[in-house]
Amino acid sequence: MDVIKIMPCLDMKNGRVVKGVHFVDIRDAGDPVENAAFYEKEGADELAMLDIAATLENRKTRLDWVKQVSSVISIPLTVGGGINSLEDIELVLEAGAQKVSMNSAAVKNPDLVREAAERFGSDKITIAIDARRNPAMPSGFELVVSGGTKPVGKDAIEWARMCQGLGAGVILPTSMDGDGTLQGYDLEFTKAISDAVDVPVVASGGAGTLEHFYEGVTIGGADILLAASVFHFRTFSIRQVKEYLRDKGIKVIL
Repeated sequence: MDVIKIMPCLDMKNGRVVKGVHFVDIRDAGDPVENAAFYEKEGADELAMLDIAATLENRKTRLDWVKQVSSVISIPLTVGGGINSLEDIELVLEAGAQKVSMNSAAVKNPDLVREAAERFGSDKITIAIDARRNPAMPSGFELVVSGGTKPVGKDAIEWARMCQGLGAGVILPTSMDGDGTLQGYDLEFTKAISDAVDVPVVASGGAGTLEHFYEGVTIGGADILLAASVFHFRTFSIRQVKEYLRDKGIKVIL
């Protein structure tokens, strides 16, 4: 087993970190720069920053947020939200991100994934896959876009396979059924994705207990464990999560 990484996630809106449940009921969770510096000090392996309103508001990611956050950390930063072109990717990487995360734009134009991987390298390209349960889909999971507001009639697991084929270096699946609920990662969905691809998979959406992190690895097959609420509201420290995983036999960097 490879080393498992912990990735706090800063969901951004109006210059603040926010957190919702099922992508709605948003509440404030602090200043992004303070949070970023705090998480690096705590032992985060990577950091995600997602501009959750960019696509819905039909605008680009706020580059000043990326610059401010990247200036206070040395760990890899993945930035997503409103990234629609090779130029957008270039600007975000120049602003200090190590990776970009695309969702709606990739679904709309799959060639963008291939072009981005060829130009910037697969390791820079993360594809976020939001899905909800739908028995009409072959895998039982339907792809949704635009911040979880639009189902697209496409099988989410098949899309993950396609993204890997196009050159994506990381897949970040989030189950809308679990997001922000603290009831645990959607292990069935995470496992279906990790079984379908060979690239690193990020477990995301719903971590609420230490056991949930362990299950994300042992049942879900994830390589990176993303969480927001439990870190923002100080339910657990990153060190607590890592020590728990280490004591259960999971390789982590303390």
